[in-house]
Amino acid sequence: MDQNRKTAYEILLDIERNKAFSNLAINKYVEKNRPDNQPFIRELVYGVLKNKILLDHILNQLVASGLKKVKKQDLTLLRMGLYQLMFMDSVPEYAAISETVKLSRIFIRGRDKFINGVLRGWQKRKDQIKFPSKEDDPLEYLSITYSVAKWIAKLWIDEYGLDEAENLLRASNETPELSIRVNLIKISRESLKNRLEKAGFTAAESKISKRALLVRGSSLVSTELFKAGLFSIQDEASILASDILEAKPGETVCDVCAAPGGKTFATAESMNNRGTIFAMDIYDHKLKLMEMQGKRNGINCIEFIRHDSTEKYPGLEGKADRVLADVPCSGLGVLRRKPEIKFKSNEELSELLQRQEMILQAASTYVKPGGILVYSTCTINPEENTRQIKKFLNNNREFCIIEEKQLFPIMKTDGFYICKMEKAK
Repeated sequence: MDQNRKTAYEILLDIERNKAFSNLAINKYVEKNRPDNQPFIRELVYGVLKNKILLDHILNQLVASGLKKVKKQDLTLLRMGLYQLMFMDSVPEYAAISETVKLSRIFIRGRDKFINGVLRGWQKRKDQIKFPSKEDDPLEYLSITYSVAKWIAKLWIDEYGLDEAENLLRASNETPELSIRVNLIKISRESLKNRLEKAGFTAAESKISKRALLVRGSSLVSTELFKAGLFSIQDEASILASDILEAKPGETVCDVCAAPGGKTFATAESMNNRGTIFAMDIYDHKLKLMEMQGKRNGINCIEFIRHDSTEKYPGLEGKADRVLADVPCSGLGVLRRKPEIKFKSNEELSELLQRQEMILQAASTYVKPGGILVYSTCTINPEENTRQIKKFLNNNREFCIIEEKQLFPIMKTDGFYICKMEKAK
């Protein structure tokens, strides 16, 4: 059996059945199966996820009775086979079909002829497949072409216009570059760049953050440089949130939604590990993982607090020089990293907006007069960003905006909103 395709199948089926996060599912099944070609697995898994609606649109025309009654196991294999046929030039067509059929004989016995017939149907009928017109039905066109839920396409059309919405969706389907945050406590960006290049990696300086590098190469986290805590994996836009916070050595800082910890440690590094950071999160196991990161990074100025940040934490009112509220959000700025978000419904959006509002309000109480409050999200949705801030400022006149940024995937970074506010003295 092809362990690589088997692993990809198990990952995709877990995501389909259990709504597992793609990155966690990949780690789980790679650890379980020990396949020998992880790049192939990642390309196949993320390729299928990024193009799921497009693949289903095509398969619905290839299956005589449509996809409504097709079981998840069958559909997962069909998506895998069709993606290889359409997008993976390194895979010969005969292999894309034959290897998928082999998997069907193991996982869905008796369905191999069906799988074979549908995939061969693509070879025969691909020129007959019908697609929506951009002019006649722009919403359907964007949804299918870029495999995204219609509500996301509509949101961006309404906010930015059809052409800009398409640009955003196209950029959100691209594979992101790997960005790392240099631990300036231990090494300079230039020195780390040189050491990475000597180790065989390609490294370029970020134009967004002065402590970020864009790196190409495999097994980066297996290097001694990583194990020594000289850098961490973090997107440039996420690093920028901590850059804009501008925490200084000796200050008191609150990070109210700290896990998984990238911004917390970026802030600690800005402070040269001097001062106090109160890192809050509702999940204890995430805080424990952060503690492990702190040991690798050589950071010990963080106090970890298990707390639901929609509520005030007693004893911190007016104590913090700076507060970071990187709130839970719809994640529309990180579709290229977490393609499963593309298919989520917007049913929970109103609840999410309320949670963001409560977290921001509670976080604001920790800011001392003259202190700084930074609100950030990894989304491209004005309801969660500029309108959320407008509502907050209307109810909290002592705060004013001193810097505001919205980053987009078309800038080759994650979509990120950052708003820096100052509290009156």
